[in-house]
Amino acid sequence: MEEQQVKKPTVKALTAENEQLKKEIELLKAEVSSTKDSWLRCAADFENFKKRNQDTRINAYRDGKSDIIKKILVVGDTLDRALSMNLDEKTMEGIKLMARQFSETLESEGVTAINPVGEVFDPNTQEAVMQVPKEEGEEPGTVKQVFLKGYKLQDKVIRYAQVVVIGE
Repeated sequence: MEEQQVKKPTVKALTAENEQLKKEIELLKAEVSSTKDSWLRCAADFENFKKRNQDTRINAYRDGKSDIIKKILVVGDTLDRALSMNLDEKTMEGIKLMARQFSETLESEGVTAINPVGEVFDPNTQEAVMQVPKEEGEEPGTVKQVFLKGYKLQDKVIRYAQVVVIGE
């Protein structure tokens, strides 16, 4: 058998190959770094999207709940008017029971009534529909009477109280 002669790489060839490999490694490192940066930005964008989406869902739920509650407040208004009427005892007792159940249902949903009689007028929760002259012992700018109760859902006013305010 004849021995085949294997060419040994020269130092010059090995150095060139080494330089070529170093360039490829640098290119791959740059590509990995770019891909990692892109992935991190994408992950951060996705987290921000999830937070915005959750806020949007919460607000949509709260707004929908608020809209429904506004529509049923007329039932409470009707019960309040019925309580001010001169009715027989059993009818009045039944209406009081319904009014109490209505109020308890609203409270269980986080709704509170705005009934500011005797308080200083607050335009953030009340709407002045009338002003009456000041009588002895009354403070100007206070609420004398409530025509229509207002309501809040948590901290948001869903219906302003319509009030009579004492003038100067």
